[in-house]
Amino acid sequence: MSVSELAQVLFASALQVSDNPSPDQVRTVIADVLRACHEDLAFCAGCVAQEAGDHPEAYAIRMRWALCAAHQVDPATLAAT
Repeated sequence: MSVSELAQVLFASALQVSDNPSPDQVRTVIADVLRACHEDLAFCAGCVAQEAGDHPEAYAIRMRWALCAAHQVDPATLAAT
């Protein structure tokens, strides 16, 4: 799974930048969202697209945060959760 895919999954989660999550928390949330949507990345992409349309002013800020946070996650560790 790529960093951009991980970021989309994180973006679709309820986790917020104001939560100041650790890399372990980010990994756990990504794994939880993937389980909840049966690893359907199209579901997460749809959430991202919906948010971009509904709140374009907040989209870029949240996606930048999601990309930075996703860079801290090793996709190989997701199977361990």
